[in-house]
Amino acid sequence: MNGFFKWFNSKTKIKRWILLILLGIVLTCFSIANILDEKILKPIDIIEIVGSFVFGFSFVIIGIIFIQKRTLEIFIEANSTTEKGKKAEENMKSLIFNKTMFNEGPKVVVIGGGTGLNTVIKGLKKYTNNITAIVTMSDYGEVETESRKALNMLPFGDIKESIVALSDKEELMGKLMNWDFKNRKLKGIKFGDIYLLAMNEMFVNISEGIQKSTEILNITGKVLPATLDEITICAELKDGTVVENKEKIPEVVYDKVTKIDRIYISPSNCRPAPGVIEAIEDADCIVIGPGSLYTNVLPNLLVKNVSKAIKDSKALKIYISNLMTEPGQTDNYSISDHLDALFDHTGKDIIDYCLADTGEIVPEFVRKYNKEGSDIVEQDIAKANKKGVKIIQKHLSMIDGDFIRHNPDSIAITIMELICNDLKFRDKKATPQYLLVNSVLVDEKKKDKKRNKVFKKEIEKREKTKAKIEGNRRKSKFNEKYRDRIEAIQTSDEKKKENQKMYKKMEKIEKK
Repeated sequence: MNGFFKWFNSKTKIKRWILLILLGIVLTCFSIANILDEKILKPIDIIEIVGSFVFGFSFVIIGIIFIQKRTLEIFIEANSTTEKGKKAEENMKSLIFNKTMFNEGPKVVVIGGGTGLNTVIKGLKKYTNNITAIVTMSDYGEVETESRKALNMLPFGDIKESIVALSDKEELMGKLMNWDFKNRKLKGIKFGDIYLLAMNEMFVNISEGIQKSTEILNITGKVLPATLDEITICAELKDGTVVENKEKIPEVVYDKVTKIDRIYISPSNCRPAPGVIEAIEDADCIVIGPGSLYTNVLPNLLVKNVSKAIKDSKALKIYISNLMTEPGQTDNYSISDHLDALFDHTGKDIIDYCLADTGEIVPEFVRKYNKEGSDIVEQDIAKANKKGVKIIQKHLSMIDGDFIRHNPDSIAITIMELICNDLKFRDKKATPQYLLVNSVLVDEKKKDKKRNKVFKKEIEKREKTKAKIEGNRRKSKFNEKYRDRIEAIQTSDEKKKENQKMYKKMEKIEKK
């Protein structure tokens, strides 16, 4: 009985439609009673009877439609989870529990690697279970971890992180996958590596082993390696220098005072892993990036037939531009430069939309990145629009600790809005896909508005504090008296640092 009475709880929003149906029934019965009661009907009586009948019947139909819609929303609310893996506020688990609803959600393929890929996954898993993360299984010449050396295995780093991102309980799954054993015999070996190695040995290949892992761990969606072949990333610089080690690319770029001309993988004819092309062909939406352009994003697209499959797909194709430039890779890059690099390696028509941030990032954090040689990606929207891609500019950034990151919720909202609009265009409003996404989207957009308000207030507060500090500095007698001297000392310190860097470079050249 408790479950029955929960239907009349204020949170369910069902009572209003029940009352509307009852009102409709009363009006309909009233009109029928008038017909039976009156022997001679005047024109005014006919109008009243017809009017009450039409209104009554309409109220009944509208009430039934909205009760069905609200029931579907309760399905979704009962199964949707928050970031910490807890159930949503409006939990109707005692009434309905049907997790298969999320299996009807849009099929989204996310291509990339590292933190950027996992950020997108975190946001999308609130809307659908049909997420396929395609990552490059390669260390690009990086130093092998102790765990890898001991087990003599392939690099599973990005795959492990994607499994963590797809989990309902990310924090717990992250600890489990990256757990270092205290036992002496297992020192330096991580649980995630042992687990994936066991799955690899149990099944035909690592691709099937990873797919089975997602089923065993009961995570949202699945993870696929772009290729099962051991590949190496190679960077050819503008001056013709070839670098075959990911870690050395920034160093060589700075030493040679040049830029990356192109990226290629070796061997160039490596085959896509089983299920990769099928996932792309079957997708409703394909998301590329964000992430390190030359070392995380492009290598996936250079695997044989992957770019072709994306171009041939009828899915929505979205590229998410980076927030910050990457030292030694994308120095001074704008949005249009990122798009040029993408098109130069894969050809045009690989994307329909580009998601770009508004560039409203807290200045203090930007300065921290500036010290490391990174800066905000220039928002040259007018130039980027000429590339034949629709640019969607929204506030997509957030501060995570000391880092500037993409906001997973804002990105997911923007992607799902595009999917909803596409379903509307194809007249598929009645499909489970649309109803599911639209229902979650309404609530998430409200939360996103609140987050943006808080963010704007934070920026305004910081700007006021900064203005106040600068005002106080101007009033300071000490500052006025010794300002020129302080500036001279600061300038000399900067020159010293520049000279030290120059001497280090000269020493390296002499040693070579």
